[in-house]
Amino acid sequence: MNKIAPIYWFVLSLLLTACSSAPLTKSAATGYEESGEASYYAAKYQGRQTASGERFNQNALTAAHKRLPFGSRVKVTNIANGKSVIVRINDRGPFVRGRIIDLSKSAFQRIGNTRHGVIDVEIRVLN
Repeated sequence: MNKIAPIYWFVLSLLLTACSSAPLTKSAATGYEESGEASYYAAKYQGRQTASGERFNQNALTAAHKRLPFGSRVKVTNIANGKSVIVRINDRGPFVRGRIIDLSKSAFQRIGNTRHGVIDVEIRVLN
């Protein structure tokens, strides 16, 4: 049993390292694809500072992603209806399990109904 423990910890440390969520570089991000849930920012965030330093604007076509570089242009497609919108990443988030992107209200309205709150999407980084 003692011989297995070091191997177990070594394998566990490798797995944890592989699962790290460091931001992607601009070149590594181009062409990146992901699918999951999208939501939109609540009205209370209007005018607040985003992680990139700019002020949040519900009327701009912007979004938050955990790892994509600020300034990345991302095509977000609603899986249910095929509608898509191109947004610019300017914030970090979402921090809710299963969600991959938070959209400004304006961006969300272009591809889905805000009454739903959350929609299934595919994202693809354009540049």
